[in-house]
Amino acid sequence: RSYVAQPRVYSCSSCRAHLTHHDDIYSKNFQGRHGRAYLFNNVVNVLLGSKEQRLLITGLHTVADILCTNCRSVVGWKYEYAFEPSQKYKEGKFIVEKAKILKDGKW
Repeated sequence: RSYVAQPRVYSCSSCRAHLTHHDDIYSKNFQGRHGRAYLFNNVVNVLLGSKEQRLLITGLHTVADILCTNCRSVVGWKYEYAFEPSQKYKEGKFIVEKAKILKDGKW
């Protein structure tokens, strides 16, 4: 299990495993399955699920769910491929749902 050596850490809301940190947020203006979500450049302590095509608000994407390695909760997804040219910036980035994370560290 990896630990994020940053003062403002986001952890899995089910088991508190570190997932990412505040400075790795690309955007806070995203929608997940359970409400608001953040787009992150990097995450740790996650497993990738199977790739699948999903029709999202911004068009068709190939995504893979991301699961906490510790408790196996689905915390979001990874953008593998964006079919729309304007959405290519998401490729390789991660959606983490706000409802699935807690703030840890020094906020």
